[in-house]
Amino acid sequence: MTTPLFLLRCVQLGLSIRDLDLLTIGMVNDMFAESRNADYKYDTLATQEDFDKF
Repeated sequence: MTTPLFLLRCVQLGLSIRDLDLLTIGMVNDMFAESRNADYKYDTLATQEDFDKF
């Protein structure tokens, strides 16, 4: 990832330069990936019971 692309992702997430003092590049990448998954409608969602069985 290039510096301009990283800074673009930060702007898209609404992060400031001050926020970047507390975050790693990996955290920003994870936040961006998760932000793109937020609107996906899953057919089924796991319940607490499913997690307990796991």
